[in-house]
Amino acid sequence: MELKICHMYPDVLNLYGDRGNVLCMQRRLQWRGIDAAVTKLPIGSAGSLAGYDLVFIGGGQDFEQQVLLEDLHRGKDREIRAAVEDGIPFLTICGGYQMLGHYYETYDGKRCDFIGAVDLVTIGSKKRMIGNYKFRCGQESGGSLVVGFENHSGMTRLGSSVKPLGTVLAGYGNNGEDGTEGVRYQNVFGTYSHGPLLPKNPELCDHILLTALQRKYGRAELQPLDDAAEIAAHDEVAARI
Repeated sequence: MELKICHMYPDVLNLYGDRGNVLCMQRRLQWRGIDAAVTKLPIGSAGSLAGYDLVFIGGGQDFEQQVLLEDLHRGKDREIRAAVEDGIPFLTICGGYQMLGHYYETYDGKRCDFIGAVDLVTIGSKKRMIGNYKFRCGQESGGSLVVGFENHSGMTRLGSSVKPLGTVLAGYGNNGEDGTEGVRYQNVFGTYSHGPLLPKNPELCDHILLTALQRKYGRAELQPLDDAAEIAAHDEVAARI
């Protein structure tokens, strides 16, 4: 077995070490004897996403997102929309998550049109939503308790055609008002959790990997790993939040 992982925009979207998510996925596959080939797709690169089994997009500040707009609208927007509708799993963090939506409107009214791959919009606010937080994933996303770190002023609202990734237990999540965190649409997992997210949330990591493997091979299983250290770290953070 093999998974081909595409890391989009590693040159500009790597806030708070988000690339650690790619390393985590790669290692957890390799520890099980599953090949994991990672390809970086920086700004200006061309190529189809159709040959990949999983796509990762990290987070960035508002400036980085605006820099990406021109590159996205050269054709990557169409590639991403097609890949999402084809069921390719995506893990997207903060700015990468917002980027999949229709637009981001800054607090002072400037609108950045994104790619509309997922039915959501983000509006900037004066309030900074920052700190450790935790949320419970929906059953379609594995149902695990997730701990993470959020830092955003954008308030994301989900459209009626998509579900949240989970329900906030402590912290802000999408907007600090409706109790939702992230998005789940097709095989897209979008979240505000930096940190990186996956090393301290092995259940969610394995759920994403299994989603990719089952899409590619039809039937697949992941052998258990000794996650004692990861679980201890997770539980310690969860108890403090």
